[in-house]
Amino acid sequence: MMPKLQGLEPLLPHDRTVDAFRAVTTFIADKGLKTGDRLPTERQLMESLAVGRSTVREVIRKLQGQGVVESRRGAGTYLLRPTSADAIHIPLLIDISVLRDRLLQTLDVRRGLEAEACALAAERATRADITEIEDRLIEMERVHRGTGNASREDLAFHLAVYAAAHNPLFDQLLGQFREAFEGFWKRPFDRADFALRSFPLHRKLFEAIVRKDTKGARRYSLAILAIVEEDIKDMST
Repeated sequence: MMPKLQGLEPLLPHDRTVDAFRAVTTFIADKGLKTGDRLPTERQLMESLAVGRSTVREVIRKLQGQGVVESRRGAGTYLLRPTSADAIHIPLLIDISVLRDRLLQTLDVRRGLEAEACALAAERATRADITEIEDRLIEMERVHRGTGNASREDLAFHLAVYAAAHNPLFDQLLGQFREAFEGFWKRPFDRADFALRSFPLHRKLFEAIVRKDTKGARRYSLAILAIVEEDIKDMST
């Protein structure tokens, strides 16, 4: 038997999950599936790809881990954001064991990203973008006046602003930051008056975007985050 060459290792058996993952992500891109669209069922994927259930479920778990899809019990699997076989997933690891510190750290990053995203939205927003942002703002104001807690609507407003920057990285990065902590506001931040002072600034931000006032958009974006930072510190002391 000839000696093994140093630096070369035996190849692993071919993994069909890799091929299945690429096939599903290619399908998503080729079909032009959009956020909210439902993916084929497990059985449809199994039959179309000629693979077992475990392979399909591993593909779905990988897509879930990348934040691309979500599975709803009894309703199927839905696309959260478009993807393709050539997309590169960059994981974001945040230790929430010290939630207050991590929230403040994300604000350090968000300040630069959000200010730039809002400035670009003011520069690049189309009429359709303006309409979408305004719709989200009106809904946010309506819910705020009714219940005082419009966190979901606030998120939808900001996501519409990010989209208006016409750079998908803003939407993905900032969207992940905000969505990752959305479920943690209730512990210990479940207060109807959280960041309440920032509420009027959202309309100011919208008006700056409409005027294509990039400096104003930056200024109001940073002012909103400054209030969020103050309230996080006040509520966690």
